[in-house]
Amino acid sequence: MTTPVSELIELLSLERLEDNLFRGQSRDIGTKYVFGGQVVGQALSAAQATLKEARTAHSLHAYFLKAGDIAAPIVYQVDRTRDGGSFSVRRVTAIQHGQPIFFLAASFQRDEDGAEHQLSMPEVPQPEDIEPGHAVPERVMAELPEKIQRWLSKEGPFEFRHVYPRDELKPPKRPPFQQVWFRLAERVGDAPELHRALLAYASDFHLLGTATFPHGISYYQPNVQMASLDHALWFHRPFRADDWLLYSIDSPSAQGSRGLARGMVYDRHGKLVASTAQEGLIRVVGDAQAAALVPARD
Repeated sequence: MTTPVSELIELLSLERLEDNLFRGQSRDIGTKYVFGGQVVGQALSAAQATLKEARTAHSLHAYFLKAGDIAAPIVYQVDRTRDGGSFSVRRVTAIQHGQPIFFLAASFQRDEDGAEHQLSMPEVPQPEDIEPGHAVPERVMAELPEKIQRWLSKEGPFEFRHVYPRDELKPPKRPPFQQVWFRLAERVGDAPELHRALLAYASDFHLLGTATFPHGISYYQPNVQMASLDHALWFHRPFRADDWLLYSIDSPSAQGSRGLARGMVYDRHGKLVASTAQEGLIRVVGDAQAAALVPARD
């Protein structure tokens, strides 16, 4: 019997076509196009599969070029850019219908000791002290656009608990900060490469949405177009994606129909395990029907 977690792990386990060529499938999680975190996680999986030595991903930088088609496979072409004494670099191009839809550059390092410091984790309640989110009432769900209904009705592979919940259907205006506890819904194996790919997938949740907080809008509203434009992720320390992690996010700026968001990911013991940054399109249009039909990046 398949579960959302097993489906996600299968999604990140790419089919190898050639030494540097991989194929991945897509999963419909209720978004209009391929979820950005899926492409980031799959591209990282492809890059990791081309390493000949045990080296750990420490950073990745990506650009989303075109909305992905959920119904079609994605081919990942890996360029083995460099293998040095301590670092390796890979460039990955995601291709769909013969066109690039996404670029990623990832750097990997041989394990080394060195100077160490970190910013402290915010003081927040533990995840066990926060109630899980409540389901949207059926009468409310029936009035939402079809794609939002699919998004809200899907059981996902990750569990989220918001320290300061916000009503995304009727969003209030508030400062651009949020903290979210999250973890994979089931225990999985110990392979660090898998946990990094899982975190890459999850890092796209909630990040850009933080930039909408001061404006009282959300992705759920039919006249709002939102899309990731780029994504950066740095891995600092070992972690498990199936243990609780705190995603502490802020948005320092929004302008020109774009918002910038930054995040820090801590384990429950306060260790900073990863950092993120993302800029994305946030466009409010007058015609909700047109907003639903026009791809956000066109």
